[in-house]
Amino acid sequence: MVPLYYIISAVLLGWHKLFTVLGLDPKGGLSWALSIIGLTLVIRAALIPLFVKQIKSSRNMQLLQPKVKELQKKYGHDRQKLAEETMKLYKDAGTNPFASCLPILLQMPIFFALFRLLSQAAKADKPHGFLTKEKAHEFGHAKIFGQLPIDGNFWASRTWGDTPHAGVMIVAAILVLAMTATTFTTQRQLMAKNMPAEAMSGPYAQQQKMLLYILPVAFGLGGIAFPIGVLLYWTTSNLWTMGQQFYVIRNNPAPGTPAFTAKQERDKAKAARHGHTATDTITEAAPEPEQRPSTRQQPKRQSRSQRRTGPANRATPPSKPDGQAKSQPAEGDTTNEQGDDK
Repeated sequence: MVPLYYIISAVLLGWHKLFTVLGLDPKGGLSWALSIIGLTLVIRAALIPLFVKQIKSSRNMQLLQPKVKELQKKYGHDRQKLAEETMKLYKDAGTNPFASCLPILLQMPIFFALFRLLSQAAKADKPHGFLTKEKAHEFGHAKIFGQLPIDGNFWASRTWGDTPHAGVMIVAAILVLAMTATTFTTQRQLMAKNMPAEAMSGPYAQQQKMLLYILPVAFGLGGIAFPIGVLLYWTTSNLWTMGQQFYVIRNNPAPGTPAFTAKQERDKAKAARHGHTATDTITEAAPEPEQRPSTRQQPKRQSRSQRRTGPANRATPPSKPDGQAKSQPAEGDTTNEQGDDK
């Protein structure tokens, strides 16, 4: 966790410094809460290449489902052979069934590092990474809007006497519901819009359907024990994932999916609004070239005397009476040509 402590604390302090310069109270909970949101944005931006890899892997897995079904029919009686052929199919296609889990798996250590950094700063003012003891105390005891402690959670909320802090419970419950809803919406969006019909059956589809309900419930049950600061991180991360996935599915959907059909309809409507169809666009963009003869006509070979004669005379030579026509000198006969010249 030590390297993660330094990374997280460096990003947190950087955002906290920025919000302090902008006029927020450095000891207030709002500046630290916004710093956690800024930390989330930095981490998710760094994970964009992995997200692209996840999208490609998920798309390849969907497109390979018909071939997987064929392997199941062929090797359904031999599980070991089926597993070997399936992994070979994935390898030949250049995809990895575990690549779709990479963004979540890489975020979990960061999630728990932030959880420990916040909880230990709140309980014992213990600094980690670049946090000093003073900054750790500010971070752990910060209160949002002057009332809601950033380290408070739904169950172990701070109390005023014997009465639980209702504000902490309400805010924590709202964040837990938001985290659960965004997780469910993200998974549902992927299955409903970016999966072909043939990929909605089979073991991979069954696994996705199970995760559709298991993950939100697991996060919801565990979220009631998370501090408000950690819930801010996770909810912001889910909102980023949902928006990023919506953009990818809308603009680059997998072929044969409802999202692909919707994109084609939008393209047709856009072309109709501009007053032309797809064929008109092609015709206007690439006009048909002029027809030219495929071969060039070569001029006829002429004798030296014909070349000396003007073009008009060659076009309409004078007619001569029969018997008086003078024979034309053959090409290369210099004697006759010199006589004529004289």
